[in-house]
Amino acid sequence: MFFSVIIPTYNRSDILNKTLDSLFNQSVDLRDYEVIVVNDGSTDDTAKVASKFSKKYKNFHYFKQKNQGQGVARNTGLKKAKGEVIVLIGDDIVPTYDFLYEHQKYHYLYTEENAGVLGFTAWHPELKLNNFMRWMVDGSSIFGKFGGHQFAYEKLKNGKLADFNFFYTSNISLKRSLFQKFTFDPKFAGYGWEDIELGYRLFKEADFKLYYNSWAVGYHHHYMDENSFPRRMMAIGSSAWLIHQKYPELKKVPGFLKKAIFQIISFEPFIWLLWLIKKLSKNRIYNLYYYILSKKYFLKGVNFAKKKKN
Repeated sequence: MFFSVIIPTYNRSDILNKTLDSLFNQSVDLRDYEVIVVNDGSTDDTAKVASKFSKKYKNFHYFKQKNQGQGVARNTGLKKAKGEVIVLIGDDIVPTYDFLYEHQKYHYLYTEENAGVLGFTAWHPELKLNNFMRWMVDGSSIFGKFGGHQFAYEKLKNGKLADFNFFYTSNISLKRSLFQKFTFDPKFAGYGWEDIELGYRLFKEADFKLYYNSWAVGYHHHYMDENSFPRRMMAIGSSAWLIHQKYPELKKVPGFLKKAIFQIISFEPFIWLLWLIKKLSKNRIYNLYYYILSKKYFLKGVNFAKKKKN
């Protein structure tokens, strides 16, 4: 068997159903892959969705665990996987028809154990995009260098190598033999950066090579708005503190000067001014507002993690 597709899921049964429908309608033969869903303590209809696919497909496998985070859920799936190559996607990622074929094509080109493939993730065409969602997937909206925190594909070139910061587990594949040596750190139980942490370990200890194939497309079916921002950025800030404890050389937590700058620019009157500019411009000028807001909640997450440790 060539592929094991692993999907951690938590209370997204409706989108999971779309994801699985697409996975079982691929251009590669059904006998070439298995799909493993790990229910991370969901309380919705996830079990019913899984039951439907279990009855229909022999290459579908379902496991349930108590809620421990998506990294631990992926580790559970990895223990059950039998494919030569592991494909990691989210429960809100709907793959295109040639998704697995495009991953397979690159693994035929790069057969080394330390070679992986990064696919392209875009918003699902069914979603009506708002400016916040547009900003989240533009990592170069501020001075061509800074920006949103979801993806930054605009910085990559098709067929070229990507570094560990692009270890996006929404759409990535690695050799299973490599995953037998490296797994997700269970300390990252919350949202964010458990993938970046693993990516860094792989680059540092296994000389990992991550090739970008923009034709391996997965559509992100997850509507977002500004209301989700505080929780998301605080979670990322907490994860950044965990990474900083393990790898201070990455400087994921700002030093004294950078932190002071973030605190100054995220001063409440300045944020209100940017919000007003955004409104007066009819939401055409929004990049700086979202960027500053992200730093405000990021620092809160860092400080929360620090206090929790102490």
